[in-house]
Amino acid sequence: MAKDATKDHTGGGDPKRSLMLLWRRQNQTPVRNGRRDLSVDRIVLAAIEVADGEGLGALSMRRVADKLNVGTMSLYTYVPGKAELIDLMLDTVYAETARPEPAEDGWRERLARVARENWALYHRHPWMLGVGVSRPPLGPNVMAKYDYELGTVAGIGLSEVEMDTVLNLVIGHAETSARRALETGATEGATGISDEQWWQARGPVLSTLMDPGSYPLAASVSAAVTEAAGGAPDPARTFEFGLARILDGVAALIASRRGQPA
Repeated sequence: MAKDATKDHTGGGDPKRSLMLLWRRQNQTPVRNGRRDLSVDRIVLAAIEVADGEGLGALSMRRVADKLNVGTMSLYTYVPGKAELIDLMLDTVYAETARPEPAEDGWRERLARVARENWALYHRHPWMLGVGVSRPPLGPNVMAKYDYELGTVAGIGLSEVEMDTVLNLVIGHAETSARRALETGATEGATGISDEQWWQARGPVLSTLMDPGSYPLAASVSAAVTEAAGGAPDPARTFEFGLARILDGVAALIASRRGQPA
């Protein structure tokens, strides 16, 4: 498989320096820029603002320096480069997911909450979807989030490996669904045409060109989907439907462990 040279990835910086930064164990002297002291946290928050407002493609050390009204070289006293900066940005936003104390609700509700928190996180920071995280930034917020989310499926009959796999499956679904939803919104913004308007403009023309009898299932299902969705699929509803089916599968696995019918 060809490497995607245009995609940013986590874990690309120097291991020791990256981890020292993530855990804030670096020993650096503040540099005054004339109005305020720079810091790792200030730089990271500025970088997140750039990525939130302008997209990941606009992120650079120079752009962050401009945001802070300092010289670009000032940033390198604190952050070695863009690779380390992205690790820091991700670890910072991962702290945003809600982590309520365990309640009376069951594992299904807890795991659904995890999925929805991740769905919302991707919507707040769409640039996250442009970062490859197969080698995650091993910072304190990443570890705290992972530890909490594992707790939602602890003690329900899964092995430790299955706990991790179920969690990845649920969060992966949230990521994929959020990507589709955000792509829909971006397309509407770029074209000025909603999905519903797009389908309404093409549906009548297609009906004169396509013989439903040649594609009976496609014609029948498409008509049902269009009627149910009011003209275009609803990404949020699709997300919730897929989440429910994943949770059904987990419930069946747990039942099988207990010798119960699925």
